[in-house]
Amino acid sequence: MTDKNLSPSMGMQKQATLQMAIAMTIFGTIGIFVRYIPLPSSIIALARGIIGTLFILLFSLLQKKKPDVTAIRKNLVLLAVSGLFIGANWILLFEAYRYTTVATATLCYYLEPIFVFLLTPFVLKEKLTGKQIFCVLAALLGMVFLSGILQGEGIGAKDLKGILLGTSAALLYACVILMNKFLKDISSFDRTLTQIGMAAITILPYCLVTESVSTLTFGGTTILLLLVVGILNTGISYTLYFAAMKDLSASTTALFSYIDPVVAIILSTVILRETMGLYDCIGAVLILGSTLYYEFGDKISFAKK
Repeated sequence: MTDKNLSPSMGMQKQATLQMAIAMTIFGTIGIFVRYIPLPSSIIALARGIIGTLFILLFSLLQKKKPDVTAIRKNLVLLAVSGLFIGANWILLFEAYRYTTVATATLCYYLEPIFVFLLTPFVLKEKLTGKQIFCVLAALLGMVFLSGILQGEGIGAKDLKGILLGTSAALLYACVILMNKFLKDISSFDRTLTQIGMAAITILPYCLVTESVSTLTFGGTTILLLLVVGILNTGISYTLYFAAMKDLSASTTALFSYIDPVVAIILSTVILRETMGLYDCIGAVLILGSTLYYEFGDKISFAKK
């Protein structure tokens, strides 16, 4: 009887684990698709927001799950601002892919937890712990290795711009993470749907002002790739992510998030032929290792005891 009672929950957890693994793998592929789309980053971000929002909304309606309008209205200001930041975050990250390798841009983007640590004392009035300070220093050291300074060669202006864009994208997303802590009585689904929709709404006027939309050409391949980024990398991945989150612990979700940069690094090497030297690998280990240690360092120490 005990096995029968446990089997449904175990089955749900296995399904959630698979969903999370698939979602994170999909997230890790976006840099490859964006690299092959011959459009401005702002247009790609706009298409991602519109297509992703429509897909998530359609999926929720098919599931007979309507957005909680009251909860959204209650948090509208924060959702609008965070949506603006998400839109800008996408543009900066997509630009970073164009100026440096997908691997380097992704690693810079993974500085987001470090920015959260640094901003926490000012936003949440919480003091940095010794562990957080250690992780910040390790991540910064990782950036030094990525920069090529230790090899005495420095980096080119193009790569430097890509690193700065990727790091700026990480900073913006860190701000989104902190703003989300002030949202009240709203589900993760309603929050994500609204923020992605707001991202599209705020990107639209920016595109109209900065881009000559009428002169842009959309070939068959370009349209297909935009649909992939909007449906697969946004709609499907976010749907799988939030469906899995409710059945997985926070620590398990955090651990699975590391599939994203690993997939991005592997694909950039295999598909784009972007090489990573020894110093780049050391930088990657320091950046990813610092955030991994912050999430699971205590548990690792406890296990050894």
